[in-house]
Amino acid sequence: MPLRSVMIRPGINKSDTPAGSEGQWIDSDFVRFRYGQPEKIGGFEAIGQKKISGPARAQHTWNDLEGRKYAALGTSKALYIYYEDAFYDITPLDTAISGATFTTTNTSTTVTVNKTSHGLIDNEYITFTSVTPPSGTGYTSTDFELNTFEISNVTANTFEITMPTASTATTSASGSGVINPYVEIGPTIQTYGYGWGTGTWSGNVSGAQTTTLNGALLNDTNGTGGSGTSITLTSSTGFSATGGTILIDQEIITYTGVSSNDLTGITRGAQGTSTAAHSNGATVTEITNFIGWGNPTTTGEVILDPGSWSLDNFGQQLIATIKDGKTWVWDAGLSNPLERRAVIMTGAPTASRLTITSDRDRHVIHFGTETTIGDTSTQDPMFIRFSDQENYNVYNPTSVNTAGTFRLDTGNKIVAAVSGKDYNLILTDQAAYVMQFVGPPFTFSIRQVGSNCGCIGQHAAVYADGQVFWMGNAGGFFKYDGTVKLLPSLIEDFVFTTSGNNIGVNYSSNEIIYASHNSLFNEINWFYPAGKPLTDPSLQNNRSAVYNYVENTWATMTLSRSTYADASTYAVPYATEYVTTDTPNTSNLFGATNTFGASTYYAHEVGVDKIDLTGNSSAIPAFVLSGDFDLPNEGDGQFLLRVSRFFPDFKNLVGEAKVTLNTKDFPISTNTTTAEFIVETTTSKKDTRVRGRLANIKIENLDKDQSWRFGTFRADVNVDGRR
Repeated sequence: MPLRSVMIRPGINKSDTPAGSEGQWIDSDFVRFRYGQPEKIGGFEAIGQKKISGPARAQHTWNDLEGRKYAALGTSKALYIYYEDAFYDITPLDTAISGATFTTTNTSTTVTVNKTSHGLIDNEYITFTSVTPPSGTGYTSTDFELNTFEISNVTANTFEITMPTASTATTSASGSGVINPYVEIGPTIQTYGYGWGTGTWSGNVSGAQTTTLNGALLNDTNGTGGSGTSITLTSSTGFSATGGTILIDQEIITYTGVSSNDLTGITRGAQGTSTAAHSNGATVTEITNFIGWGNPTTTGEVILDPGSWSLDNFGQQLIATIKDGKTWVWDAGLSNPLERRAVIMTGAPTASRLTITSDRDRHVIHFGTETTIGDTSTQDPMFIRFSDQENYNVYNPTSVNTAGTFRLDTGNKIVAAVSGKDYNLILTDQAAYVMQFVGPPFTFSIRQVGSNCGCIGQHAAVYADGQVFWMGNAGGFFKYDGTVKLLPSLIEDFVFTTSGNNIGVNYSSNEIIYASHNSLFNEINWFYPAGKPLTDPSLQNNRSAVYNYVENTWATMTLSRSTYADASTYAVPYATEYVTTDTPNTSNLFGATNTFGASTYYAHEVGVDKIDLTGNSSAIPAFVLSGDFDLPNEGDGQFLLRVSRFFPDFKNLVGEAKVTLNTKDFPISTNTTTAEFIVETTTSKKDTRVRGRLANIKIENLDKDQSWRFGTFRADVNVDGRR
């Protein structure tokens, strides 16, 4: 028989059997499809010199008015600016705690910080201001004020920090300083917690009474000050002498009696809630006769979102919103901006699910935000509030500004929002809306453009090439290009299955899914967590689904990235990899542990290998595997085939590639014969001795400094009988 060219269609088919996927590729890793053929992806190199604290959950790049390039990265612990291959910590600070003193030991780097009822917890990040260092220790005020500390060994009135250098003297409760805790962002993982059962929302309390704590509570089972079984209140008026139930933050506590201003016989973490630290002055509510909310669940069935950010720029200013929290501003146009922290956005809502800037019309838009600015209890997950044009500090609408509000009606919550070229696409858990600037008096028009197309997570949607692409919360991939469309995909079952041997996306970790655009190759990437049942939401992103929107092909990878920014500000894409066991080592961070893990920053499409922060390189193990093919025009598998020669066809082959040709007799059989050979740029043919009714081919690289793009191979195939 003449030589046979084997044509394999581009893209991955994971919805059929190997035999049913004849003429298609069925599996891949670290491979993209370009011009109809598979090729190994580009390499990636670690940048930024250090590892940052916690998992990065958002990333944004932009230029200031002088052309300087910045990248902002928001993690569960901090907010960083990447500039000229270094990281700068700009994390906002929480309420200051004054009156701290220091205890030191000669030759030791451990310093004990003394402050009665400080309300801090283990592993919290802090810095200091207004420090008078203890005399004789060799410390200066800048040793405290210019550094960040992860605290440890916390008690009610003390905690420890690790200094950059050892003390030269032993002191006791000397010096002074102001403690500045980092603003709370949220947990490193998405996890289960406790919520309220059935009942009327916003119910009422019969004989309600509130007061405040007189002294802090630690994250333990004890009372005020970390000991005993009593809690000291500012006032016990209205609290039952025979016992009752109180609520502090989200912890429920029961008590059996009252003595002066003490609640006695306390039981922490009652009714299925968890014990937590509560600061001095925290609100205490008497809920013994509370009706309307229902009882708290006794099992952790409510999914608690991980700490996350919305990041965007308003000109040269970074707008950063903590999910369900406040919005902050960092101005690259100020003098010495890298020495400044982000500051609160004045006049803005104090609780928003997410925030974007509407570039064309210059508004800042808050989604899932407050109906009454400054009152977090009025946060509505379907409510939208936008600023005055060109002024993000003004949100109350008047006759002379363009600020305003709107509430969506289809869905339970706004999940994501993406700024397009001349519109903003809003995605709830059920529907899609287009928000367009129309000018005064209405400012924006908002219309529903899709239903049953809810988005799976805050960062699971991305704008590219005039379209918005997103992952659906009930399966499937969608795009909006004037109308909402479901994207056909042969990897959908693989991505969204929740049972069996190949568990797909973990819906309980949906908020860490990250969509990105790689404009260099016309690709949309969805990085998602997979491989664990829904009852285990601790999973991190470990797979990616890749869609080429020009060639309409799909691929799958095990590339693990928590954020990804397209090549725009920078010449290549930048992405973060989170490792739970890594320890952050950014400059000026002391006492750091691996409690929160750490993220490494990578420049992508650089070279052909993976290069870590130490400069060590390792291979990227790319491969692509075909479905089964048989002898054409000879009974569709009726006859055995014999492959005696293989003629490779590679484009841009760097180094070597491994080719494996497998055969088998029946679709459900295991491979019966295998031919493996190494192909180099000089390889014109390989002699083989394989036979079977069906055959498949695998292309891969095994080592560093290797890259390849496959073509159309030919084989010398002959009929070899019926059995």
